[in-house]
Amino acid sequence: MKRGKLDTMVSRNRIRLLQFLMGLVFFYLLFMSFEIPLVYRTGYGSVPDDGTFGFTSDTLPRPFLLESEEEMADKDAPRRPSDDTFLVSHGSPHRTPERRMREFKKVSGLVFDESTFDRNASKGEFSELHKAVKHAWVVGKKLWGDLESGKIVLQPKTKTENQSESCPHSITLSGSEFEAQSRILELPCGLTLWSHITVVGTPRWAHLEDDPKISILREGDDSVMVSQFMMELQGLKTVDGEDPPRILHFNPRLKGDWSGKPVIEQNTCYRMQWGTALRCEGWKARADEETVDGQVKCEKWIRDDDSHSEESKVIWWLNRLIGRTKKVAIDWPYPFAEGRLFVLTVSAGLEGYHINVDGRHVTSFPYRTGFVLEDATGLSVNGDIDVHSIFAASLPATHPSFAPQKHVEMSTQWKAPSLPKKNVELFIGVLSAGNHFAERMAVRKSWMQHRLIRSSLVVARFFVAMHGRKEVNIELKKEAEYFGDIVIVPYMDNYDLVVLKTIAICEYGVRTVAANYIMKCDDDTFVRVDAVIDEAHEVQSDGGSLYVGNMNFHHKPLRHGKWAVTYEEWPEEDYPTYANGPGYILSSDIAEYIVSEFEKHRLRLFKMEDVSMGMWVEQFNSTKPVVYHHSLRFCQFGCIEDYLTSHYQSPRQMVCLWEKLVHQRRPQCCNMR
Repeated sequence: MKRGKLDTMVSRNRIRLLQFLMGLVFFYLLFMSFEIPLVYRTGYGSVPDDGTFGFTSDTLPRPFLLESEEEMADKDAPRRPSDDTFLVSHGSPHRTPERRMREFKKVSGLVFDESTFDRNASKGEFSELHKAVKHAWVVGKKLWGDLESGKIVLQPKTKTENQSESCPHSITLSGSEFEAQSRILELPCGLTLWSHITVVGTPRWAHLEDDPKISILREGDDSVMVSQFMMELQGLKTVDGEDPPRILHFNPRLKGDWSGKPVIEQNTCYRMQWGTALRCEGWKARADEETVDGQVKCEKWIRDDDSHSEESKVIWWLNRLIGRTKKVAIDWPYPFAEGRLFVLTVSAGLEGYHINVDGRHVTSFPYRTGFVLEDATGLSVNGDIDVHSIFAASLPATHPSFAPQKHVEMSTQWKAPSLPKKNVELFIGVLSAGNHFAERMAVRKSWMQHRLIRSSLVVARFFVAMHGRKEVNIELKKEAEYFGDIVIVPYMDNYDLVVLKTIAICEYGVRTVAANYIMKCDDDTFVRVDAVIDEAHEVQSDGGSLYVGNMNFHHKPLRHGKWAVTYEEWPEEDYPTYANGPGYILSSDIAEYIVSEFEKHRLRLFKMEDVSMGMWVEQFNSTKPVVYHHSLRFCQFGCIEDYLTSHYQSPRQMVCLWEKLVHQRRPQCCNMR
């Protein structure tokens, strides 16, 4: 009897349990009936709003996507499962976004909503620079589309055009012919060993200058008497659209130098950055001083440095500082004099250039890494001088190719490795111009060969806009397809719009590779990859957002001169704190903010990209603290000991720096600038 009651109770419990499970199944099916349509509407890429600047597929404006229609036809693939969805790097509290599975093979994924821009532009909300951005996008998008579709092709050259440029053994110009050529003697095939150029001229008499560049006005003086001229060997065919490098700058200063004496100054200049000057002031060369092909760098014309009864160089300068002057005795006169004819010859030796005046050796200037003899394709003479004739002889008989694309070595060893499946620690975006073929090749052959990049732990890409010459764009497209390391930002390149490439770097760094850190540098910047990562880790040891570089504090805009900034462009009296453009690092959350604000047309733009970055970081800092870290090892001008980055390095210097880093296991400069 008891057993029957027990069976009845168990049976009832089973029925209740079954009813409960059926109820759960019913509610689950009801829930799924609402959830499935929502998933189809929003797509697989949706992420809940977590307070970060997310990049979900349903939040991005789509009218103007900078990729081909075929690439953009496919929606985002489902995100791969990852154990590091909220990856924390060395204590960083901000979320690292997952990378998208598709890689933008050639074109930046930056979004520009043209229709939204037009609506707001009619209300007068945008500056002239914003309008220039819109125009550059429209023109660049059409140009890239024509390039992709094959509408832009190069016409085959005629037989005459294909013939090698003639290489004369010698060139002679009269003074009037030289003036007619804008005071430039073109050397079609450059120079070779023992080539020599003779200039016959007469220095003009000194004249008053109220703003001398080589002297300092004394108190009460309104002007100073100046007589000087410059003879330069230039690389006219190195890169189109830029000031040619000055391979040899020879500058006799007859009057007006800051020292008060006649001097000769020699130097080199690459991308408007001067190297260390060699000044010849008439002193006798030291016995232990380096020579050039056995010749001293500077001959003497002042007797004050004799080791006998005359005063030494140090005593002479001390006397000058305390105001005790003494008339200088001349052993032989300074080689140039106002109104007196001279014959100057510059010749190319094994170790450097040698300059003779009126048959006597005056100076020798050693070759500097980064330039070779064939690069010297022009000679200019300017300043206070009348040129009577120029004669160049022993010139090369063969013609080296100066086509920039010929610098590209189509070898598989220089191809970029494929993107990794995991997030990366550092993404390096390299700003480059369309015609900088040699610069990009030098980067590929130098620091892009670092083991961290070859193993895809660090990713590096060039960011290039459309060039004004169609032949450059065609070669650029071939280069991008072969090496796989170029991201096209399809706007018409313009110096004032370089800031767009910086934004594109941020977009690629957070959307395509999901890097913890994003670094921006130039194509003439050498990067010590492992040292840069160590620097970022050291700064971010306590977590948080970071901005690392060679910082400028309280800089003011120039209101006059070549690089003047108008009040319309920048109304404030000071710039925000900003890192110099050749190399700086951001944490990923700052990069996310920049891209998000740009695509909403809320990002203020300025023509100087490094100042713009400082402005954006300052805005981000108002809502979330940012650690600013200043380091001089991000070298702005040239190279310093134990550098993190070195700027203004020519292609040959880039390779030289890499070879020293590999073979000597420590950073060493190649001809410190």
